[in-house]
Amino acid sequence: MAKKKQDNSKDNSKDNKTYKLINGQKKIKNEVYEKELVKLQLELVKLQEWIKEKGLKVAVIFEGRDAAGKGGVIKRITQYLNPRVSPVVALPAPTEREKTQWYFQRYVAHLPAAGEMALFDRSWYNRAGVERVMGFCNDEEHAEFLRSCPEFERMLVRSGIILIKYWFSVSDEVQEERFQSRLTDPLKQWKLSPMDLESRMKWEEYSKAKDEMFAYTDIKQAPWYVVNSDVKKHARLNCISHLLSMIPYEDLSKEKKIVLEKRTQSQGYIRPPMSDQTFIPEVFPK
Repeated sequence: MAKKKQDNSKDNSKDNKTYKLINGQKKIKNEVYEKELVKLQLELVKLQEWIKEKGLKVAVIFEGRDAAGKGGVIKRITQYLNPRVSPVVALPAPTEREKTQWYFQRYVAHLPAAGEMALFDRSWYNRAGVERVMGFCNDEEHAEFLRSCPEFERMLVRSGIILIKYWFSVSDEVQEERFQSRLTDPLKQWKLSPMDLESRMKWEEYSKAKDEMFAYTDIKQAPWYVVNSDVKKHARLNCISHLLSMIPYEDLSKEKKIVLEKRTQSQGYIRPPMSDQTFIPEVFPK
């Protein structure tokens, strides 16, 4: 009996490890996550073909605090998509010339044409977030953005663009954990920019800026959808699932049957010797 009780204790320990509690949430098992992710990615491929075939114009905005998991979701969305049909828009800081333009001007050039779904990894909402908090815009410029943005987005919707906006919400504790993990992970240290380190100290200021932004820009034509991102895998599955639900689509693969024709036979062409080409060193397999 003692041995049986001990075995049960081990099983419970393993289960608790698999379902690590994060702010009271049980984390999905890896094998379940991978299975569900592949299902959703298959649907994204179908959605992409529908957008292309029907000439839809889709713009998806991803906003949120640093280390909220936006990039991870975008990577999973685009993993099997055509970058020409579903480009990721991640603009650098504006140039001196761009600073003199109408604020929305440089973003307009990246809006989707017919048959495209543009994914904005941050967007014009920089003005309401980082620019506001870090002092890169003045009070007048910020106020003008809050007045103009709803009208700008209503124009986009009236023009036929399907505009979907996601805000990734991460708790203070989880964000700090992710920042700390980046310090020791050489593959992620590049994510800790000087701006990230400085903004980390301004949690409350970002909260105020986000709440004010929502008050003005959470409009019925283009509402904000909040993604709980304390558990990255949950956020990825939930966000992709919601995105798929926002655009009615059908599977066109059944209608398009691809047939591989027989290759043409050789006409006697003789290729140059392989020794004339420069090959890279074959380091692998060792």
